[in-house]
Amino acid sequence: MNLDEEKLFAARLHAVRCRPYLATALFALRTVESRRVPTMAVDQRWRCYVSAAFVDRTPVEELAGVWVHEVSHLLRDHHGRGDRYAVAHELTGPAERLRMNIAADCEINDDVFGDGLVRPEGAVQPELLRLPPGQLMEDYLHQFGLGPCTSRWAWLDCGSGADGLEREWDLGADGAHGLSAQERDAVRFRVAEGITGSPGSAPQGWQRWAEEVFHPPQPWRDLLGMALRSAVSTAGAGADYTYGRPSRRSASLPGVVLPSLRRRPPRVVVIVDTSGSVSDTELGSAILEIAAIVRTVGGHRDLVSVLSCDAATHITDPLCHAEGITFVGGGGTDLREGFAKALRIGPRPDVIVALTDGQTPWPETHPPCRTVVGLFPRPSRSGEDDPYYVPDTPPAWARVVSIG
Repeated sequence: MNLDEEKLFAARLHAVRCRPYLATALFALRTVESRRVPTMAVDQRWRCYVSAAFVDRTPVEELAGVWVHEVSHLLRDHHGRGDRYAVAHELTGPAERLRMNIAADCEINDDVFGDGLVRPEGAVQPELLRLPPGQLMEDYLHQFGLGPCTSRWAWLDCGSGADGLEREWDLGADGAHGLSAQERDAVRFRVAEGITGSPGSAPQGWQRWAEEVFHPPQPWRDLLGMALRSAVSTAGAGADYTYGRPSRRSASLPGVVLPSLRRRPPRVVVIVDTSGSVSDTELGSAILEIAAIVRTVGGHRDLVSVLSCDAATHITDPLCHAEGITFVGGGGTDLREGFAKALRIGPRPDVIVALTDGQTPWPETHPPCRTVVGLFPRPSRSGEDDPYYVPDTPPAWARVVSIG
């Protein structure tokens, strides 16, 4: 059976009429006839492999929905996200890739059909797996496993463009009709521009994608946690000499007792900017970060001290529960006072964490401990009395993470 290209491309035109903001992506797909593909499938280089038998038995309206479905895998980078998820969770094998394909289909199919696009027969929907709509592939992967509820989709194969696993029919990097990385990004950019230019015509899922595709949200909580773990695990942090356990080198020096270097949990001081320019929401984020810091040091609340700092520094009550912290402040900002107070606390901290909006002067010299700055985003001009005042950027010796 020969591929009915006229029918296939008529379905693509129908898809373009129904979803004009996807036109650039739909026309960028390069079709390749293949007898090994059960229906239609894509690879990460924007080739669309098509079964002639599937085209013959499927109505044009349903084929249009399949066109949109397959190109959605590529626009949403399901192959790259699938690879990253597999590495992060140590997943291998075709079964796990099938699960990723199902989860990716759930992300697409919850709002892609309707308004002229007919849902193809057998399409995966979150409701069929008793899952809520409107979530991402990664969210769905945490909520279901392969079993009787997914057996009806054992045939499902949208190709390596949907889950990142190369197929036997893929033409590969050196094959014909593939798009380069620059061309693929150009297509995504054109589609995103079309959606943001007339957002009223696109579903909410596509609007969210268009906003984030070239400006992804920074995983700031992960970055802040990584910065803190790096600081507390660096050589010298939380280390001190003790005679409680003599050094093994003492055996080579009779009559001399040498101290040993003993590792102890690091001490952390958190300086929270409580000036009037910091909102209640940001102070709530600070409380969440303090709780995460306590978990980072093994749950030892006695090793974490919290200081409120505006123009002056205030010591909070002992840290029993992060939710019970009382912040004091509301005036101007001078974190130099907070750093000076933190270094006077005995014993000296190993790490100082400053949570601030950055509208503050900074210490001129590097404190004798590691420093992490969690920076709430602000416009370049501050709300200080001087309308032309521009705050200093955090110093180079601090590890800076943008929060929010």
